[in-house]
Amino acid sequence: MLDYDDEAREYDATRGGEPRARAAADAVESLLPQGPCTVLDLACGTGIVTERLLRPERTVVGVDRSPGMLGLAARRLPGGVVRGDGTRLPFASESVDAVVIVWLLHLLEDAVPVLAEAARVLRPGGVLITTVDKNDALFTEDSDIARVTADLRRQYAPRASDGSTRVLRRAARHGLEPSGRARFPGTGQGRSPRGWREAIEAGRISWATHAPRDRVADVCRRLAALPDQDMPRPDPLYGLVALRA
Repeated sequence: MLDYDDEAREYDATRGGEPRARAAADAVESLLPQGPCTVLDLACGTGIVTERLLRPERTVVGVDRSPGMLGLAARRLPGGVVRGDGTRLPFASESVDAVVIVWLLHLLEDAVPVLAEAARVLRPGGVLITTVDKNDALFTEDSDIARVTADLRRQYAPRASDGSTRVLRRAARHGLEPSGRARFPGTGQGRSPRGWREAIEAGRISWATHAPRDRVADVCRRLAALPDQDMPRPDPLYGLVALRA
């Protein structure tokens, strides 16, 4: 996992910046309870999404375990951030109306402890909103890159801890039931054929590192043969699910 203290200063700029944060916040907003409520944004990072959830009638608290991230988030949410771990949240049971988890579960080997903690702090009728299927987001829309890489991804992609089927099944064990879905674009995050090939060759793509070398080399050759080598393909479409307590 990345050292998020080191990443903090450049994190927003390298993750889509304001446009992606705005799109994410709008999608989360569509699933949040309306009216007075308390919202906990878990793994809030720099607070770039969290601050967009603020409303006069809403209390919003950002939680993260990275001091570097929280230092930036505190500027956006004065008095509204706290250091904490997703498996041991510093909140009483049944104390919040919504828990928001954006781009966290896919980083974990096991999402169950985090889902259990979210369920614990939610009031009856509260809602957990989380991203799912993050690594599939770049291939939601059809493209030549999606077709070239499809077989390798299908056969060798590691089982994702944020796979929607897994998340829904495990959340159900803690009394959380599906109540809605939304999507938002990762504006400016689409990759070009050259960008994909370089990422694969650098060992940054999990399904390629698990595949036979000759098959990876073949996919790289096919990517290199695609037209418009530096033209990004469609932006990823990230999925959100809402789960009600």
